[in-house]
Amino acid sequence: MNVTIEASGNLMVCYLIGELDHHSAGAVREKIDEAISAKKPLHLILDFKNISFMDSSGIGLVMGRYRLIKCVNPASDLEIRNVTVQAKKIMELAGLGKIAQIVEAYNEKTE
Repeated sequence: MNVTIEASGNLMVCYLIGELDHHSAGAVREKIDEAISAKKPLHLILDFKNISFMDSSGIGLVMGRYRLIKCVNPASDLEIRNVTVQAKKIMELAGLGKIAQIVEAYNEKTE
């Protein structure tokens, strides 16, 4: 599991790559948390396009990053991008749709 983080102004995008499970979530969480603490973004995007497997640790990762950005800046928001249809259903069942915008397929050309 790897994560690539890009930050510009008030926007931070975290590109998650590989398998997100209980073995890899800790290292990814630390890297994202360090970047959030340093950059203090108003808009955080977690991009799941290159995730090949995710267990419940993925839900925990999203929830924890949401709590952190809200502590850093209560006006901040979270977007979960490029999830599969199945992953979106699971995330919505877990209540993530109440704290974040969940986008199945994101077309970067529209931004």
